[in-house]
Amino acid sequence: MPTPLPGPTGPRRRTLLAAGAVSALVPVATGGTAWAAQANEADSYDPLLVRAAAQLTGGAFDAADPDFAAALKVLDTQASGWWKDLDRSAGRTALWTDLSPAKDPGNFGQSYTRLRTIATAWATPGTSLSDSAEAADTLLEALRFLHADAYNPGRPESGNWWFWEIGAPRALMDTCVLLRGKIPAADLAKYVSTVAKFCPDPDRRTNAPTLSETGANRADKAVIVALRGLLARDSTTLALARDGLSDVRDKGKNSLFTYVTSGDGFYEDGSFVQHGSVAYTGTYGSVLLGSAGQLIALLADSEWAVTDPKTSVLYEAVDRTFSPVVFDGLMMDAVRGRATSREKAPDHKDGAAALTNILQLAGGAPAAYAERWRALAKGWIRRNTSHPYLSLVGVPALARAKTVLDDPAVPATDRLTGHFAFADMDRVVHRRPGWALTLSLSSKRIAAYEAGNGENLHGWYTGDGMAYLYDGDDLGQFGDGFWATVDPYRLPGTTVDTRERADIGSGGGTGTYRPKNAVAGGAVLDGRFGAAAMELLADGSTLRARKAWFSLDNAVVALGADITASDGRSIETVVENRNLYEDGAPRLTVDGRRQPSRSGWSAPLPGARWAHLEGTGGYVFPDLPAQPSDGRGGTRLRALREERTGTWRAINTGADTGGSTTPVTRRYLTLWLDHGVSPAASSYAYVLLPGASATATAVWSHSRPVRIVANDATAQAVEARRHGLLAAHFWQPGSAAGIKASGPCTVIARRGGDGISLAVADPGRTGTTVSLELPFPVREVVRADDTVTVTPGRRPVVTVRVEGSRGHTHTAHLR
Repeated sequence: MPTPLPGPTGPRRRTLLAAGAVSALVPVATGGTAWAAQANEADSYDPLLVRAAAQLTGGAFDAADPDFAAALKVLDTQASGWWKDLDRSAGRTALWTDLSPAKDPGNFGQSYTRLRTIATAWATPGTSLSDSAEAADTLLEALRFLHADAYNPGRPESGNWWFWEIGAPRALMDTCVLLRGKIPAADLAKYVSTVAKFCPDPDRRTNAPTLSETGANRADKAVIVALRGLLARDSTTLALARDGLSDVRDKGKNSLFTYVTSGDGFYEDGSFVQHGSVAYTGTYGSVLLGSAGQLIALLADSEWAVTDPKTSVLYEAVDRTFSPVVFDGLMMDAVRGRATSREKAPDHKDGAAALTNILQLAGGAPAAYAERWRALAKGWIRRNTSHPYLSLVGVPALARAKTVLDDPAVPATDRLTGHFAFADMDRVVHRRPGWALTLSLSSKRIAAYEAGNGENLHGWYTGDGMAYLYDGDDLGQFGDGFWATVDPYRLPGTTVDTRERADIGSGGGTGTYRPKNAVAGGAVLDGRFGAAAMELLADGSTLRARKAWFSLDNAVVALGADITASDGRSIETVVENRNLYEDGAPRLTVDGRRQPSRSGWSAPLPGARWAHLEGTGGYVFPDLPAQPSDGRGGTRLRALREERTGTWRAINTGADTGGSTTPVTRRYLTLWLDHGVSPAASSYAYVLLPGASATATAVWSHSRPVRIVANDATAQAVEARRHGLLAAHFWQPGSAAGIKASGPCTVIARRGGDGISLAVADPGRTGTTVSLELPFPVREVVRADDTVTVTPGRRPVVTVRVEGSRGHTHTAHLR
């Protein structure tokens, strides 16, 4: 069963904060709006309130510009639709019939979000509601209704805490900022008082005062408190908001500007964790970046300006944390948690949100950072023609983006390449010029999945070694109906028990499932090559497996060993399950022979040596036995073309994120290895060649430039002679690839003209030291981490102090 997090957690947050075309992801720009008047220069609050409003409307812009006109149309369409359906009757029990009764936290939370959208349209020139007296009066009455009937200091919290403490107060304060010239003082005092009750400071959870806020929740609350302080013209409250970012109250314990070594926040290796154990860069991390960046921009050049000298942690996170997991503007699903199940939040929208937050942060960051980020954003925007960024965002983000795109002095950065092992969140990303592969691992430290509040109902295997292949020519793979239609039992890269599973997370609150294995992660060599491993201890099954991946320049070698189960069910390893979209029928070639392209085709492929899927790449199967699986180690390859129909509602029934019941149909090509029923010490080996042609795949299969030298319960290892590279993961003391290891570890060694590069890690975090005997002579140490000692010689011995390193890589350069 999932392990519940402390208290009722799991806000259905991000859809609310970015509902519709209006985004609370803000610009630094200032300028006029439909209602703006000259601020009193002697008043410290009015200029910041004007700035806060401009963060919502975009300030001054050219409404005749086609891009702005399109964004205005989106805003106007949504706002006018909600305006039209708003119940104005005297005896109403809700503002909208689909959000009834208003007393329900999810309903009043969403009601405030809709009112904010209408208020933004009212405050933005060029919409049908701009500066409408009727709209302003109706909004004021709606706010009074919600205060009296649903959200006020006299009501105790119930249901999801997030609506009370973040969702509703944020939308309410934004709306008050926009309408501040119209709201009577007595009404404004009531709203500010309500927010002060449920969000008094950024530091504590109101419904659980002993629980300190961390990460994105702290950043969100800091913004809410700041807006409350501005509206109340209260200097002490503004200082409380600013100090909340740095956690002055608890002497920096939960500061957003510090690297953490456990729990929530940014890690020095680029990881980001929220909810204690979930890899959450793509949603919670992005929101933290956005909210903290917004507050920095809002308070800049005022007496409450953020001056914490450690803000560099936030700036460094753009390159260290976010850039590796954004591919051409797509946010990688491996770091989006339960958000993958949200129909209205596909990868390109979360990617656009992160890009928006980065450009926002650039507005107030030191020039060296800002210049680099703008070039990065320009490259992402230009390359993603499948989901144009300018069509995904509202006026504020559009204004910043167009400034970057129209500036010839800003270059467009090429795709990031390299290998990134995020040891502190069990994620691995391997990036090449045309593609990227991301591994979603899990352990007793990092959750295999998070589910709850009706979200991510079929996320059982997303953390069991799922491999996401991103292709620069196929940017819709995971964002085009994938999660609503994919077979959740056959996710690429996973080894699974075929038992039937029940929905997870259908109740209130959220929870995580953390498996009991220790090993998850690996080593990085020269920022270019990688080796990773994960021990699979399956949930609710006797299935056990040792899995490893070796990432090279143009290939990823996947190995599995010691695959054992005794439940009387079939065990499978999924090589590929590619989304072919609504009508795709790309050619599948196996050992030079074209296979049928009709949906419904399925066949065993005994003895297959290689396969190629048009538009995706190649797959090589070294030493695959020709015999069918027999439960004693034999394995056979199978293929399937199918058309799958599902609904988003089947995987997400959340109150504010629940999917539609409209059927979605997609075609898939699946390749899997059948280990048979209750296998004993079964194994597998396959090679991914992303982007390779059929000819190149056949040549690779024949020439075998990478040799598998071990694949058993002791070690899994490969040798790439062209690179002079040996890579191994040792599960226990032993020898492989000429390397002798004293205990569990991951090792990569490469011999080149400039000497020997060495990388070692302990992804299980169980060792104190590990000694390695290398198979080539070493005369001297050119450079080594202080955790590495070397005894040169014909058979040199390298000793690495791995204790306390939390699975990170130790390196040395030898000669």
